Amino acid sequence: MVLLAAAVCTKAGKAIVSRQFVEMTRTRIEGLLAAFPKLMNTGKQHTFVETESVRYVYQPMEKLYMVLITTKNSNILEDLETLRLFSRVIPEYCRALEENEISEHCFDLIFAFDEIVALGYRENVNLAQIRTFTEMDSHEEKVFRAVRETQEREAKAEMRRKAKELQQARRDAERQGKKAPGFGGFGSSTVSGGSTTSMITETIIDTDKPKVAPAPARPSGPSKALKLGAKGKEVDNFVDKLKSEGENIISSNMGKRTSEATKVHAPPINMESVHMKIEEKITLTCGRDGGLQNMELHGMIMLRISDDKFGRIRLHVENEDKKGVQLQTHPNVDKKLFTAESLIGLKNPEKSFPVNSDVGVLKWRLQTTEESFIPLTINCWPSESGNGCDVNIEYELQEDNLELNDVIITIPLPSGVGAPVIGEIDGEYRHDSRRNTLEWCLPVIDAKNKSGSLEFSIAGQPNDFFPVQVSFISKKNYCNIQVTKVTQVDGNSPVRFSTETTFLVDKYEIL
Repeated sequence: MVLLAAAVCTKAGKAIVSRQFVEMTRTRIEGLLAAFPKLMNTGKQHTFVETESVRYVYQPMEKLYMVLITTKNSNILEDLETLRLFSRVIPEYCRALEENEISEHCFDLIFAFDEIVALGYRENVNLAQIRTFTEMDSHEEKVFRAVRETQEREAKAEMRRKAKELQQARRDAERQGKKAPGFGGFGSSTVSGGSTTSMITETIIDTDKPKVAPAPARPSGPSKALKLGAKGKEVDNFVDKLKSEGENIISSNMGKRTSEATKVHAPPINMESVHMKIEEKITLTCGRDGGLQNMELHGMIMLRISDDKFGRIRLHVENEDKKGVQLQTHPNVDKKLFTAESLIGLKNPEKSFPVNSDVGVLKWRLQTTEESFIPLTINCWPSESGNGCDVNIEYELQEDNLELNDVIITIPLPSGVGAPVIGEIDGEYRHDSRRNTLEWCLPVIDAKNKSGSLEFSIAGQPNDFFPVQVSFISKKNYCNIQVTKVTQVDGNSPVRFSTETTFLVDKYEIL
């Protein structure tokens, strides 16, 4: 076997997560990892060390090591490539490269490790495929769940209707002075009038109470349960159910579809008692021959306080924007204080911010036709050939401080001409034959991966490949506006806070 084990360990050699791909005892792997730090020579920049029996290929990750244990006759170049993929997988599941975070997501990491290596040999997979494989989505399971829940709700509705009919029959019988009708198998002779009424009332109340559903097998977004209604609405209800479980539903606005799916799969935010959500949305239209027709960006800081003792606070805003955004504070915020000291506080310092509700305290707007402000430029160049069109499309990140995730560049295709022939590509692609589009998928675009290209051939005319649509989501905002500190009004003592930053697309088109 080439690869014996993959492990994440501390600098002292303590194993946090270890996955063995051959039969090895726990004592054996712990002994190998404990000996690993002692074999490294300080002051030498190597990525591997060897003993008489095995080779360690490693990469430092802050206070930890990602270590592959291989045989000495394995290909070191392939081992280094495999090591890089292992190192990229870990931040996908762990927010911080710390021991407790690794331990908390150990099973997720082991499942991902198994997708990279099978029986000691590297599988031909990339990061996007690993993410898809480990999610283990099943369309059939979603259909089964939706049908089952629809049947349960119809049964509950029928039960409530029967209970109301029995209650009405009981009232009619009391008005006419007759004996109340019996309850199914119980019979009227064994149930008194008072107890019958109480049983009916109890049945109605119990069926109206929300039932606690068992936890789903995998994390999902906010629940949007199927609603009872006309038969014609069942399709919409089923679509809502699929959306609630994280399914990507095709819609006319590509940007919104991607951002919604990303929000569903996003890891939970560790919210403090004072939490701020910084959100920016961009609307951009470019010409196919260059030039920015219009770019409009809207941003807002939303404040949420969950503990009333932190109601009287001030936010220290750091504004390093040089693009000329227009800032506007909430009417209840002291505008003079913000202008003079960049502090967000209420006009009346004796009052408190609302508790357990999202309050917009600062918003900004940027509208421009300056071409240098485009965050991500797209150059689509279709050229007619003898049997169709050769299309070259490339992207380039203009803002080096941005990191764009889940980027999808959608190119329309002519209908009825089949699938495109892909030449060279950076990233992955998906061909949607129903919508006649080619989706160029890039997990990350940042300063280290700021440009890339795609080439394909297909029958058609140059105008068939426009408009090109772009969607992405980022955890860094475009306008460099951040809250750096939160303090109490009385005493000016600092307050712990958390921040959630999102930069997403409302519309991004190349016409």
